[in-house]
Amino acid sequence: MNSFVADSESAIRLGVFLSVLAVVAVLEHCSPRRRLNHSKGRRWLSNFSISVCNTALVKAVLPIAGVGAAIYAGGQGWGLFNLLSAPAWFSILVFLILFDLTIYFQHRLFHAVPVLWRLHRMHHTDVDYDVSTGIRFHPLSILLSSLIKLGLILLIGPLPVAVILAEVLLNATSMFNHSNFKIAGNVDRVLRCFIVTPDMHRVHHSVNSAEHRRNFGFNFPWWDRLFGTYKEQPRLGHDDMELGVTGFRGRNSIKLLHLLVQPLQK
Repeated sequence: MNSFVADSESAIRLGVFLSVLAVVAVLEHCSPRRRLNHSKGRRWLSNFSISVCNTALVKAVLPIAGVGAAIYAGGQGWGLFNLLSAPAWFSILVFLILFDLTIYFQHRLFHAVPVLWRLHRMHHTDVDYDVSTGIRFHPLSILLSSLIKLGLILLIGPLPVAVILAEVLLNATSMFNHSNFKIAGNVDRVLRCFIVTPDMHRVHHSVNSAEHRRNFGFNFPWWDRLFGTYKEQPRLGHDDMELGVTGFRGRNSIKLLHLLVQPLQK
């Protein structure tokens, strides 16, 4: 089973990624939530190019990340669930929750520490907000995130299937909650009980500094409420709120090379 998961990891992740991307892109085209400011073609070329760079960097630097790390930890007997006897369903569920909680606090850390914010800031300087924003992260930011996830895997000792489920869920929900399609208000309120919605996370991308320090969650919406970082709606409303980071709102915010060197800029 482990070898099948390891051999199929890339295919599974790519298949889910392309499926979610296709569905969300169609919904954005048919029923957009907000009008975009820049050419979608230019933005998508930069954002998806960065995503390809991120994948190549992680594979080159961390060859045992993800499922490989879980298999290695299991072989060495490392991690909590490799020391305890627990049902598979329970260990998977616990890991998915702990994984998402880790991502929540990692996100807050990337906003709180200046040098980490410089890396994460590239994600926020997208003045438009659509499915491609959900994969727009600086390569060094992704590498640090992968190291944090690697540490969690070695500490918890999850099943390989739990790791691939967590990674696929994170990638899919990141594209979903950064999407730009309309969801009825009453449906959004129900969904927020279980998952971070686009309207909920869009508040976090406000140019208003008080608002972008809210709604850090990616998968589950509970952490923001539990730790006091939840904000239901932006002050100006979703139609009038400005997105991005002050000082980084020009056309350079969609140019690939400028994005890669952006952490060097004050």
